[in-house]
Amino acid sequence: MNQSKYQMIADELKSKILSGEYEENTTIPPELQLQKDYQVSRHTIRQAIALLANEGFLRKEKGSGTYVDVKYKRTESSYSGHKTIGVVTTYLSDYIFPSIIRGIEKKLREKGYSLLLASTNNDFQQEKECIEKMITQGVEGLIVEPTKSNQYNPNLALYVRLREQGIPMVMINAVYEEISAPFICVDDVQSGFLATEHLIKKKHKKLMLITKIDDLQGKYRMKGFIKACEQSGIQFAPEDILTYETETRKQVVDQALARLKSEPQITGIVCYNDQIASSLLDRLSEKGIKVPDELSVVGNDNSALSKIGSVKLTTLNHPKEQLGLDSANWIIEAVEEGREPENILYTPTLIERDSVKEHE
Repeated sequence: MNQSKYQMIADELKSKILSGEYEENTTIPPELQLQKDYQVSRHTIRQAIALLANEGFLRKEKGSGTYVDVKYKRTESSYSGHKTIGVVTTYLSDYIFPSIIRGIEKKLREKGYSLLLASTNNDFQQEKECIEKMITQGVEGLIVEPTKSNQYNPNLALYVRLREQGIPMVMINAVYEEISAPFICVDDVQSGFLATEHLIKKKHKKLMLITKIDDLQGKYRMKGFIKACEQSGIQFAPEDILTYETETRKQVVDQALARLKSEPQITGIVCYNDQIASSLLDRLSEKGIKVPDELSVVGNDNSALSKIGSVKLTTLNHPKEQLGLDSANWIIEAVEEGREPENILYTPTLIERDSVKEHE
């Protein structure tokens, strides 16, 4: 789903309000500062502010500034049977997360539920604090994006406690396999497979994978990469799979450039997501390496990053807002009917743009 710039900015500002980063009755940064932060026109900033003012998140006071408002809370509390759903994500204000949160919040408000939002920053200790806060606040149900889902999580006992207390919970984007929790995810094995298969169909025979290894999505996308290579008889060296964790994301692009220098036969790269692919494109451009003429790159998630810059990214779709809507519907049904709905596994599709060219 394509989003306008002002909608994306509005989503990020709303996330900061819901998480408490921008507190009630305090001013948000002035328009000129927001212009600078988001690299957009003043008109775009004003569109975003007008949208949030209309929804009751902001109010403008002439000569004073733009304040965080609480009208949206009054709207929520006017519903009968007012209840709260806790939402815990790894991040709030960047990449695909604002669109997911927007979908959740839209459906919850429609059904008379309020939203208690928290972020773990993909850190176990922060996740523990978030979940404990949710329990203390007496949430009716939880939507959770797992933290470092491909590592042992010391908070698993906390999730078992939630079950014992009868608090419904659904996981999004990934799942803690040890506790067999219900989930709503994209088929990440298929995402990795389709990205790799696309390069192979374009006659690329020497490939590189850059993937995140502390999250389950990265493990599954690697599985898809290997599956596609095996099916097509494409061989790769251990050094052609580069892995990184949350804390080492910025270094992995340097590692990729070093590998490309030592192995110039690589012509196609599958990236964990658009964020990594976009960073790689920037660095390749600095080095004078042309995409797709000299190197083909595939991202993942069809984020806003895939559509900006001089080279538009070929990528895999992620049903961001739909995932938010579906997870809200799932948790409301679990709360109101006392049963767990079915898991949802979205089938990814390839979105072809400008970053892949047939290898000669």
